[in-house]
Amino acid sequence: MGPVELLHMSVFSQSFSHCGRFLAAGNNYGEIAVFSLSSALSPEATKISQKPILTFTAHEAPVFSLLSTDTHLLSAGNGEISAWSWAELTKRNTKSIWTRRPQYKSSLEIPEINAMIINPRDNSLVVGGGDNNVHIMDLESGVFKSVLQGHSDYIHCLSIREREGEILSGGEDGAVRIWDSRTGQTVHCIEVYKYEDCARPQYGKWISCLATDSEWMLCGGGPALSLWHLRTLSPTSVFPLSGCQRQAAFYQDLILSVGEGKVVSHCLMGGEVKSLIPCTPPSLNTLAINTNSTEHRVLTVGGSSDQIDVFTNLSYRAFSLSF
Repeated sequence: MGPVELLHMSVFSQSFSHCGRFLAAGNNYGEIAVFSLSSALSPEATKISQKPILTFTAHEAPVFSLLSTDTHLLSAGNGEISAWSWAELTKRNTKSIWTRRPQYKSSLEIPEINAMIINPRDNSLVVGGGDNNVHIMDLESGVFKSVLQGHSDYIHCLSIREREGEILSGGEDGAVRIWDSRTGQTVHCIEVYKYEDCARPQYGKWISCLATDSEWMLCGGGPALSLWHLRTLSPTSVFPLSGCQRQAAFYQDLILSVGEGKVVSHCLMGGEVKSLIPCTPPSLNTLAINTNSTEHRVLTVGGSSDQIDVFTNLSYRAFSLSF
């Protein structure tokens, strides 16, 4: 890849392998890079250890979403999902196992897929994107079995409440919809931008990030990042972060968030910003926490750069992997 492509590279998605020893990252050129965390984190690590063990073109469009199952890496391009065997990728074999497309109404327009999540309750893959719908695929058979309709604009993000059997989706229309995964019906629709504490009309109304933790939901985008109690469906904390947040996560007693600007925000549940930790990319799209392995427990952050920052300690960047 030439210097111009590197200059304009954006990392949009990340996923750790089930064993926790590998990280896959997807960029705006449709490429996936696979890094060995065990070699990058080893005391003998060199510059070479911070480069991918493998880079390949997976899709013709940006890879907006990556997700791992026990055995496979799933990647989403424009209108299609491909599966790759982790065992084969680590042997540098890049032949996809399968590629599937949701049933779209129009064959002319290929909607991008922005988010994927697994519902362990029925071993299904939940997919959201540019056609405003949530598509649900049975992972066993590969068949798309249902479509959840209700958003009036495209879907940016998904989350799951496994115990309640609920799927949450956030979209460009400014709504977070909570669906009953059994019936496919909307249980609640929260229009976040209509709440005065969260509204930031200057940024717009879209919801670009969503995370859940039992009774709690985090969401933000145009509206400020806010913490909601899902029983009362009301915002309990609104975080005073500048710019639009693109991804947020619950981690231990913290809320971690990235978006416009080159910092990872550490916030407390009560609404205070505890610290802002500097990163390499000027703007951030994705954060991932490797909970699959205690030995390789890291936070990785990517954005508008070919560098992916690695934090072995949440308070400072240890080193960067480079695409």
